[in-house]
Amino acid sequence: MDKIIIYTDGSSRGNPGPGGYGAILMWGDKVKELAGAFRKTTNNRMELLGVITAINALKTTSLPVHIYTDSKYVVESVEKKWLDNWLRTDFKGGKKNKDLWTLYAKIAKPYKIHFHWVKGHADNPYNNRCDELATQAADEGPWEIDDFFENL
Repeated sequence: MDKIIIYTDGSSRGNPGPGGYGAILMWGDKVKELAGAFRKTTNNRMELLGVITAINALKTTSLPVHIYTDSKYVVESVEKKWLDNWLRTDFKGGKKNKDLWTLYAKIAKPYKIHFHWVKGHADNPYNNRCDELATQAADEGPWEIDDFFENL
């Protein structure tokens, strides 16, 4: 069965601080790397933005998407249906990152997404490469402004 494989990672230098995300998209023999940076953000925002950016880069909704990340925050929020409850209650109780979770829920709808947790900073070369992309972006920019986060 044909599928799209995505690896993602996020990083921040301080929490909040400058941050970055990295993603690798793979389909067959095609590989695409993505990275981005923000001047003031959090690690969890970058973990989630890596996933969102990767999904936004997809060109088809007809293939299953397998996302590998070392973020238990991202994996468990989706797989344990916490996100469904947050959306249903409009993020009651001050759950963080409403803007990004709402965006994720919207863009993920047409896809069949499967999340997989991988141990970070271990022996997975794709996770390690995403970490390199994310930390390099966090350290070197160019940094975008996360208006939602900076205006909280």
